[in-house]
Amino acid sequence: MSKGFKFSSVFAVLLALSLVLSACNFGSNSGSDDGQTLNLIELQEPPSLDSAKATDSVSFTILDNVLEGLYRADGKDQPVLAMAAEEPKVSDDQKTWTFKIRDAKWSDGKPVTAKDFEYSWKRVLDPKTASEYVQMMYVLENAEEYNTGKAKVEDVGVKALDDKTLEVKLKTAIPYFKALLTFPTFLPQRQDIVEKYGDKYALEAKNMVYNGAFVLSDWKHEKSFQYKKNDLYWDKANVKLNTVNVNIVKDSAQAINLYETGKTDFAYLGAEFLDKYKSSKEKFVIEESSVWYLEFNQREKEFFKNSKIRQAFSLAIDRQKLIDSVLKNGSTLPSGFVHSAIYATPDKKYRDIVKYDFPFDPAKAKQLLAEGLKEIGMDKAPTVELLTDDTTKAKRQAEFFKEQFRVNLGVNVEIASVTFKERLNRGKNGKFDIVIGGWGADYNDPLTYLTIMKSDESYNRGKWKNDEYDKLIKAATVNENYEERLEQLKQAEKILMDETGIAMLYFRNQLGLKKDYVKNWPWRVIGAQYSLKEVSIEGKK
Repeated sequence: MSKGFKFSSVFAVLLALSLVLSACNFGSNSGSDDGQTLNLIELQEPPSLDSAKATDSVSFTILDNVLEGLYRADGKDQPVLAMAAEEPKVSDDQKTWTFKIRDAKWSDGKPVTAKDFEYSWKRVLDPKTASEYVQMMYVLENAEEYNTGKAKVEDVGVKALDDKTLEVKLKTAIPYFKALLTFPTFLPQRQDIVEKYGDKYALEAKNMVYNGAFVLSDWKHEKSFQYKKNDLYWDKANVKLNTVNVNIVKDSAQAINLYETGKTDFAYLGAEFLDKYKSSKEKFVIEESSVWYLEFNQREKEFFKNSKIRQAFSLAIDRQKLIDSVLKNGSTLPSGFVHSAIYATPDKKYRDIVKYDFPFDPAKAKQLLAEGLKEIGMDKAPTVELLTDDTTKAKRQAEFFKEQFRVNLGVNVEIASVTFKERLNRGKNGKFDIVIGGWGADYNDPLTYLTIMKSDESYNRGKWKNDEYDKLIKAATVNENYEERLEQLKQAEKILMDETGIAMLYFRNQLGLKKDYVKNWPWRVIGAQYSLKEVSIEGKK
């Protein structure tokens, strides 16, 4: 794939001018210069800030900074007390947890209560909400039964015993429950606010209330959003920032221009600027638990229902070349669907137990494509649409795959480059042939990945289906014998890999640039990308 384009000198001047003008508008909502104003860049518009419906890392990161659940994750991805005033009382069988809610207020002055948690969690489970993360709540007693119409809402294992006491009953004891409670789906919601705004709830900054370190004070869709320090936050004494301006910038060149002209304190570092900043002390690695892969539409595309054809596409990808020549961001070769950061036991990581290789073999790829086409009665492969985002990085990857499939398979690919929100919608509704997708860990357990490939999971966009896989994952979810559970997880992942239910691409890391006066900014490997609660500006000139 070409690494650049030649422009006429006139166009180059106009492009440079447009970048400067864009920079002049950056941070216009910063208000008074109090020394604790941070300017950031985000790549995408948040599709939904309704915690019952949000599904993406952009929305999750915002929610993590403006709302708090019973626990929040610290800079080391460990759960620490948030709306829970103290550690809960846990029954001997580890299935009943009783929480005391701390004295905290919403941004409109009303108290945070146990009822806010009961309402929110049951709203996630309500079939009318159509939450895509609903299965995370299935750890609760009778949660799945209520969601599937087999039990009543009052049977669900979450109940406000009084304003400050929340009782939670689990279906089975799980080792990662505290970590699960840091996830945005378990955030509280105010029933009166949700009902007041109805379908417009959380679509604007004013259509929400907040109980986190910040409030969302301004939101210009597809352009920018702004955080302000929450003066009613229970721990406001430990929040240093007063204002955070976030501009949505999809173009890598524009982002770097903003960074170099001092209009932003952070920018993602694209591959095309890596040489320029290779020795910069402001460069840093953003470590993730993010796995990236191709999903094939197996709902209605006979072409991709054939496992040999899916395997052919996987074998046609030179992943090392993708990492070295296109990404250039510290990403690594995948060794399975579960990321290498995830633990299988308290002292051993899952990928230390079992690993997979994903070879590059064009000859074998062509052979399997021919065999697959014969099995489904086709003479040649159709033109395939590849769905991706409209950022610079995403477009570069898509061009790489297009060329790989043309050269190594003889398959013509057309690229559909759309907004992040549109890509999510089209993926959800099966409007694609192949989609470039990624998944980051919601909690530290292999199930955070393996569960999403069950045939009834909404995040299984391609609708790959294997009955034995479904059976193994369902069994592992409730199995309290952890040795047996580990074997079930291993068997399930092997089925997914052997059938090429998805085509693994890489374990992603990213590179960023950060001004040295931005201090104490923890980026997380699991869950929301980062927290702003601890961040401060120190020594800015």
